[in-house]
Amino acid sequence: MIINIILILVAYLMGSIASAILICKLFGLADPRTEGSGNPGATNVMRLHGKKAAALTLAGDVLKGVIPVLIAKIIGKPELIIALCGLAAFLGHLFPVFFKFQGGKGVATLVGILFATHWLLGLAYGLSWLFFALLFRYSSLAALLAAVLTPLYSWLILQNINVIICHSVITGLLIWRHKSNIRKLIAGTENKIGQKREQI
Repeated sequence: MIINIILILVAYLMGSIASAILICKLFGLADPRTEGSGNPGATNVMRLHGKKAAALTLAGDVLKGVIPVLIAKIIGKPELIIALCGLAAFLGHLFPVFFKFQGGKGVATLVGILFATHWLLGLAYGLSWLFFALLFRYSSLAALLAAVLTPLYSWLILQNINVIICHSVITGLLIWRHKSNIRKLIAGTENKIGQKREQI
């Protein structure tokens, strides 16, 4: 029991490591929370500071979803604990204790969680995102629609109620964190993929 609690706590703390903020500080760049969209994620870092910083941010956000889930799997924990570690890492990304609980939107971390849980889950999400991105040309909409399908993929691939519940909670939180994007999509003001963004 104590080991399980420690694993979940460590997963949350790993999720709380804000890659965007740390990468920008490391390279002497402006804090992404103070410019652009104000979101400490790879998209805003790309907009503000270019591909290199964005790629490092993306890698960091994916890894903090991968590592705690893999640790739980490697030491032979049941799927409930594995799923809770993924959820804890996701919560850490959204509400990082090290950065006043002001985190990102969670797409990259979700991808890491899914690939670490089962590679087919990650592949299903990635292919869904690609399909919807090509169809609608909105990255945020593609991420949301792929996330909505995630609990279904979890049921088809793993058929474990604990995993399905945790992934459903993650999906709900991800949708909530994208509420500003949803408003823009409804208003028709969301930027399409490849569209030059107006300076804020």
